[in-house]
Amino acid sequence: MPHLLELVGDPTVGVDAIAAHLDALDPVARAAETTTLDRAHQRLLYDKAAHAPAIGLAHFVGEAPPEREVIHDGMNTLPLPSPFRRFQKRFCRVAGDAARLFGYNEGVSRRAIGPGYFVAVPTAGRPAWVARGPVVIDYYQVPDGPVPAGWPRVVENSHGLQRFVYHRTRDFMRRVSRHVSVGAAYKGERPLDHYFVLCRRD
Repeated sequence: MPHLLELVGDPTVGVDAIAAHLDALDPVARAAETTTLDRAHQRLLYDKAAHAPAIGLAHFVGEAPPEREVIHDGMNTLPLPSPFRRFQKRFCRVAGDAARLFGYNEGVSRRAIGPGYFVAVPTAGRPAWVARGPVVIDYYQVPDGPVPAGWPRVVENSHGLQRFVYHRTRDFMRRVSRHVSVGAAYKGERPLDHYFVLCRRD
């Protein structure tokens, strides 16, 4: 069986074949393969994912009720040692508001840098944003309502060291498979050429 790295790097392989490969893996193998992609391969995957079915908010939370945490394991392309490039994005539905999700970033640097809270919303109605992905993880916004018990205190991303990582940042998301998505980071309207892959836990 080919590996995800090989499929992404093969110019003849499209996102449908990549999705079929990932969907056929067990959860442990699926999550493991998504951590093997370097920046060049994540960039390729993001480009290929432009041809995937549009991702929606439900991809990130499944059938979970409001305020129920759903974890996505992630690997980013920042120039850091591998343990610092692994992280989680944790999402939840918003009670009484189906048009957005709340979430934050969990990882080894969270206590030092901050939680990096965000609000995820569709990009519909913003043509330039739609071209980047159907859902945006927006760090300009932070939750203004209840979040799951056990999540850290909600703070603005201009607070403390977070301003160097999350402030004025947006991540644009594309679907790869039933569990996997890929995002591209922007600072304001400027692409950073940094990407990350997320794999949802069931």
